[in-house]
Amino acid sequence: MDISQELTLLADELRAISANGLCFSRNPYDQANYRQVRQVAAKILALTGGQPLPEVEQSLSQMLGHYTPMVMGDALVINERGAILLIQRADSGLWAAPGGAFDVGETAAAGVARECLEETGWLVEPIRLIGIYDSRLFKTRVHHHVYHISLLCRPVAQTESLPSHASEALDVGWFVESRLPPLDRGHDVWVPNAFRAWRGDLTEAYFDRGR
Repeated sequence: MDISQELTLLADELRAISANGLCFSRNPYDQANYRQVRQVAAKILALTGGQPLPEVEQSLSQMLGHYTPMVMGDALVINERGAILLIQRADSGLWAAPGGAFDVGETAAAGVARECLEETGWLVEPIRLIGIYDSRLFKTRVHHHVYHISLLCRPVAQTESLPSHASEALDVGWFVESRLPPLDRGHDVWVPNAFRAWRGDLTEAYFDRGR
């Protein structure tokens, strides 16, 4: 993890402290201090992310209530021949499972299937939970503290239309376990676990066990 990512995660922690403090504190002096903490977080995020400071400040000011980690889902799609569906990320050039943030009101399974369809054009069916991965432990390519829900999926059909989020992927391909492309951060664990789950060797879902 480079210094920019480290600073971004520290800013995210400051944002959480600020949001939680403003949610629960009733002391005006404490609230002023928490707003100052939020401003410091905004300055760090603006510097590391290249966004204008007013935009970042406005975004943070709209986050009300108790702040929690983000939740995202990843579709680990393996076909009957034992090949896994991966996308080549536009931001890094490395290969990863299709996935992204859930929408409010959808289940984890529906969100994973939607993200896969948007990024690859494949309709898939989630069939089991592989694991829940903490972004901090696996140093994934995100700017916030994220829980990644990894679901094993089976392919159903490839649609004729182009993926709606094709700009996020340079390429899409199927790969057998013995000939995997260069994988993005975290996927050196996620992809082998997906194949173990597909073979029936993964007896229980992965989680961090309090690390």
